[in-house]
Amino acid sequence: MNDVLSPKTHRWLSDIHDKLRRQSCVEKKLQLKATQEFKAWCDEHEIDLDAHLGSQVLRFDRELIVKVQELLDSLGHLPLGESSKGKTAEQQAKQSYQEDKGAGERPRAHRVLLNLAPLGTRLGISDAAREICDIDWRDLNLEAFDALVMIENLDSFYAFVPDSQALAVYRQPLVVYRGDTYYGGGFSRLAKAWGDGGKLHLGLGDFDPRGVGIVLGSGAMQMLLPPLEWLREHATQHHVPSEQLPYQSVLRKHREQLPDAHPLRGYLALLLDEQRGLRQQWFSEQLEPVPLH
Repeated sequence: MNDVLSPKTHRWLSDIHDKLRRQSCVEKKLQLKATQEFKAWCDEHEIDLDAHLGSQVLRFDRELIVKVQELLDSLGHLPLGESSKGKTAEQQAKQSYQEDKGAGERPRAHRVLLNLAPLGTRLGISDAAREICDIDWRDLNLEAFDALVMIENLDSFYAFVPDSQALAVYRQPLVVYRGDTYYGGGFSRLAKAWGDGGKLHLGLGDFDPRGVGIVLGSGAMQMLLPPLEWLREHATQHHVPSEQLPYQSVLRKHREQLPDAHPLRGYLALLLDEQRGLRQQWFSEQLEPVPLH
């Protein structure tokens, strides 16, 4: 027996339930997939629909929707009018026996990867210069950190040690991976909360159109880059591939808004006019903060 209505049909019934608060009858065409699923579900649970069936429609009234709600309650299913959207699997479990994976909050929705100073020796784990931590950003006390450092590339994030002169002035930088399919949502939420506090947000990524665009889009105030003169000697056209051409228009528009003497202009000239860049893994010079706005 199929006890469970699909999430889509449950939402369809919830909409009918809501409309019946304002009107006495709601008609749905019999050929609709949701109507067919609902009819089959009622047949399995011995809800008689004969009085509600027309030649081409199924008529819902308040009496029928009450029977449906009572059956859902007895089966331990989500009540009509309630949604699993944005809820974790654990929260959904407290609501009903159903789990709507499509509507529920993803397990990593608020998770971020942090690169931290080691907390101490752990039995069975080798000591390392830095410790990688997967954490819910909402558990962070952002007041304890004086700068946010977003790192674009995962391999560089794992290897990162905040020992540059550019970061020496910060007592407790919060080093975070930008994120990807798995962690991107958590970082964007963290970045917004950080931005509300007005403290410094730095970005570290590839010196190419996409990398600079990602740092700009993250809300960063400054980007950590090698000195411009050093980049002029080492940047290469091989690190500005043709597939990154669509990312250049945003940078060109951004450049138009910058004052003539802005320090970022020299970097963008190298990137956009000479079409030369350098990926983060090739940075071998001390980094310095370059204002983005």
